[in-house]
Amino acid sequence: MCEDPAALHPHSHEAVPEASEIIELLEVLWERGRSTVTAAPVSTAQVRVMYIIERDEGINLRTLGERLGAAAPSVTRICDRLRALGFLHKAQHPDDRREVRLWLTAAGTAHLRDLRAHRERALLEALAAMTPAARHALAEGLTGFRDAVREPLPGAGSRHLGRSA
Repeated sequence: MCEDPAALHPHSHEAVPEASEIIELLEVLWERGRSTVTAAPVSTAQVRVMYIIERDEGINLRTLGERLGAAAPSVTRICDRLRALGFLHKAQHPDDRREVRLWLTAAGTAHLRDLRAHRERALLEALAAMTPAARHALAEGLTGFRDAVREPLPGAGSRHLGRSA
């Protein structure tokens, strides 16, 4: 039986509406960044795949699918699209030709670098409009939030969130 996290921490629910609104605003900001970095449209799912491959160079398709929680055909299509854009290199494992390993190309790495730079500029503009005290409180709160979601989530078994950008 899974306990209700709100019952364990009764004041947690107070921040949920604000956090949800911030997430929505960040999603809009991220989409703007994604669409201005390259002429080639790269979907959110494709960027997520690129982040995973960047963190785990040489990852195989099966493990990538497990991390995404996606079926093999879907993962293969995403990777084929990234390869067609010149962002992904696929190669067979030298010891097991059935295993396909994945790496970002220099263009893929550059795309993520440009995407992050654009998003960081947009964030810096927003942060510059805040008071020093508000920036400090935000940094403190985000650090706590990051630390909380890096741990296994209640009721999520072994699944947890890691760095994505």
